[in-house]
Formats: sequence, C-alpha cells, structure tokens
Amino acid sequence: MFNIIKKEALNPTVTRMVIAAPLIAKKAEPGQFIIVRAKEDSERIPLTIADYDREAGTVTIIFQIVGAGTMELNTLQEGECVHDFVGPLGRASETEGLKKVAVVGGGVGCAIAYPVAKKLHEQGCEVHTIVGFRNQDLVILEDDFQAVSDKMVMMTDDGSHGEKGLVTQALERLISEGNQYDEVIAIGPLVMMKFVCKVTEKYGIKTIVSMNPIMIDGTGMCGGCRLTVGGETKFACVDGPDFDGHLVDFDEAMHRGTMYRDFEQHAREESCNLLNMEVK
Repeated sequence: MFNIIKKEALNPTVTRMVIAAPLIAKKAEPGQFIIVRAKEDSERIPLTIADYDREAGTVTIIFQIVGAGTMELNTLQEGECVHDFVGPLGRASETEGLKKVAVVGGGVGCAIAYPVAKKLHEQGCEVHTIVGFRNQDLVILEDDFQAVSDKMVMMTDDGSHGEKGLVTQALERLISEGNQYDEVIAIGPLVMMKFVCKVTEKYGIKTIVSMNPIMIDGTGMCGGCRLTVGGETKFACVDGPDFDGHLVDFDEAMHRGTMYRDFEQHAREESCNLLNMEVK
C-alpha cells in the first residue's frame, strides 16, 4: 500500500502529497510521471512527479483540484493510502550537458518545472526561472524555485505579486538583455507553451515543452494521448512527455483537450453531490 506521509494545501485549489513508494523513488527522474488511483473504483489520474527522495523512499505529487478524480484524491488524509501508484512512466527530461537554461513555468505547471530546474541546478547549470500565476493567491513553490535558481522572475497577471505581465514578456526581456540560453524549457498551459515557443523561434533557441494530453493507460496502448509533432503522430506517455516545442501542433492539442469537457463537468457535479451526502 502507498501511504500518504504528508499532505498540504499549497493554495486553495492545489495540494501537495508525499507518498511512500520506495521502488518508484529509486528510479524516478524529473519529467517522468505516475498514474494514481485514489480508491479501488476511482479513475486513473496521470500526474508528473514533482519531487522524490531516494533515501526516504518517497515520491511527491502536486495536483490541482479540477475534476471528480482529483476531488476524490484530495479527500484522502495523512496516514491513509492511495489504492494504486504506478510508475515511473514516460521518458525523463534530458538535462545532461546544458550550461545555461531558462525554465518557464505557468500555474500548476510549475510543479512539473521545479524538479527539472532542481536537477539542472544540481548538475551545475546556470538556471534562470520565470514563473507565472494569475494572482498572488495562486502562487506555489516560490521558495523552492528561489533555492535552485541563479535568477528568478515572478510574474502575475494582475501584478499582485512580483511583476505584472506574462511569462513571455519576461523571457523576451531576458533574451534581449543578452542572455544566451542553450535551451528554454516551458511547462504550463498549452496556450502559454505555444506563445513561449513563438518567442524563442524568433531567436533560434531550442525549446522543450512538457505535454499532458488526455491519458488513460500510460503505456502507449490506448492512443488517447496522441499528438502531432513534426507532422508525425506521437504518444505523450511513451514518446514524451517532453517534445521539441517548435514542432508541436498546439492548436490540435488544445482542441483535443476540450473533447471531454462536458463529460468531466458532469462527473465533477456528481462527485460533489456524493461528497456532500457523505458529509451529511
């Protein structure tokens, strides 16, 4: 069983859990993901590994409470167990040989960007991080990023924390100041990653994005996580989740991401009703 060692709310909609999973912790690398089921009859949720501790045998996940599955996962408390915790899955982020990198994170995507920035920092890479949120109340992992960054820029849409504006504006400013990056790594909402790639394309900077499409089995068999990359069909769960952002068809990915919106809304409403009944 996979015991929940620690649970904490990072903001009103984002939760961090530390799970006892020694075999996964032994092999986990930044960029990889796990699939979790809260209970025996729960849906399978793919979540990128936010951190790991090989000595303690723990894996950290960070998730946003947006649908029925994550709502159910969030009902579990410290000392309880998640039913299934499978991984590590996917290909690890390639960090070897990089000397100077800009890591750009948006919203809850910062939970995925952090372990990559941490690994780069540990390898002696100069790490510039740009993280963006809608407002101050949604900010997560600020101190964690500060600890692994040579330079950090905090952006909020409304200017309530850090600088007012978008991550793309901060990135373009850093580039125009003369920073020459071996690579830019962008992780966040699809529209954010799309426009980060538009910025870096102008400067000829290699850009890696982490794709998180609809995923079911996580082993490449179902085809649910297919993407078009460089005109070819790829599967995020086995070919990724990291891809060359300049080759990704973001418009197609965004369209596919909305296919089950109505179904998910219905499932969320049902889950809310069930949880309310349990509380009563």
